[in-house]
Amino acid sequence: MLKTKELNVEYITDEAGAKKAVILPMQTFRQLLADIEDLTVAAERRNEDTISHDTLIADLQRDGILQN
Repeated sequence: MLKTKELNVEYITDEAGAKKAVILPMQTFRQLLADIEDLTVAAERRNEDTISHDTLIADLQRDGILQN
């Protein structure tokens, strides 16, 4: 996840110097979009049932997805 200091933003200002828009490098913009998507998925799934790590590992091994 990006930190504010890592954004390398440029601002577009009006005649009075008030910030009106932001210019971001494309890589930064893509990272922000990915972070927003991740947060959206997490928020949508917050009420789902959870399982323990041990149960997850056992299920993945049983299904042949994870090797011992």
